[in-house]
Amino acid sequence: MYAERVSRLGGAVVWTRPPVAGGGASDAYPVLPDGCMDLLWIGGRLLVAGPDTRAYAPEGIAGVYCAGVRFAPGTAPALLGVPAHELRDRRVELADLWPAARVRRLAARVAGARDLGGDPGGDPAGALEALALELAAGAPPPDPLLRAVVGGLGAGRTVAGTADAVGLSARQLHRRSLDAFGYGPKTLARILRLQRALALVRDGVPYADAALGTGCADQAHLAREVRELAGLTLGGYAALAKSETSQPSGSSTTA
Repeated sequence: MYAERVSRLGGAVVWTRPPVAGGGASDAYPVLPDGCMDLLWIGGRLLVAGPDTRAYAPEGIAGVYCAGVRFAPGTAPALLGVPAHELRDRRVELADLWPAARVRRLAARVAGARDLGGDPGGDPAGALEALALELAAGAPPPDPLLRAVVGGLGAGRTVAGTADAVGLSARQLHRRSLDAFGYGPKTLARILRLQRALALVRDGVPYADAALGTGCADQAHLAREVRELAGLTLGGYAALAKSETSQPSGSSTTA
């Protein structure tokens, strides 16, 4: 069953999904937009999940082991060396971004963690986390401006108000957002609002209250956002969230 824990890397989450016996029904669970990027280990391959603007339906992964590190919004590009917008709505091989020889060494290291238990963490997820920590140690610290952008938009502040608060023009904020988050601040605001609303729905808050509590005009507005960004109805998401095998809305896997 899918499981996750807080990473030793600030703001990140480490998650695992073991093989599911008996078929591919679990493949139907969608990965919903969350503003994040992931470093993935899927069936013996190292990949990167870029920021999603719509629900992603993984296929063909029921019988394979999956693990990942989900980075805090805006932090992965500095660690991976690629602007987020280049990976928007994509899952790509790490070897397409880094030298193939380096990726082969890292893949062997992650595989060895599973087979031998000798790598930091003792499993692929631990090895991925160790790699993420090494990347962070060699990169500049997270940009506080980007944290402020996420914090402002995540709290429901307008794009204009967020730009003023961080001292950027609207054009500057848009450019910085494309590089850091993969899309402009308006899209990021919608995605963060969606995540806040879905968290309330998972907690059993009535749909209308979840809508008003997260800045939607009404329940119909929230329903449209869930349909457009998640590809689900509100009732469909609520039913999915109750399933024991469903993944949290931000988890990222790939075929």
